Amino acid sequence: MANIKSAKKRIGVIEKKTAINRRVKNSLKGTIKGFERAVAAGDIDTAKEKLALAEKKLMKAAAKGTIHKNAASRKVSRLTKAFNKAKAE
Repeated sequence: MANIKSAKKRIGVIEKKTAINRRVKNSLKGTIKGFERAVAAGDIDTAKEKLALAEKKLMKAAAKGTIHKNAASRKVSRLTKAFNKAKAE
């Protein structure tokens, strides 16, 4: 446990940021899973909407520093690739 007042304050800040990041990441996982379910079901219209939402959330998370911007771009690329493959079939 921290003894210095500023260190004690930082512990509280870190806990808040960790909680926010965890919520954002869980939301991302749910959005991506929703997209993957739509692709698996062959519902192209729903998948298109879910892809746009997933891309928006990923880029926002990257902008806020929750995930790295290259990781967000990589995930968007893979989702888009999966969507295009499903659309072609």
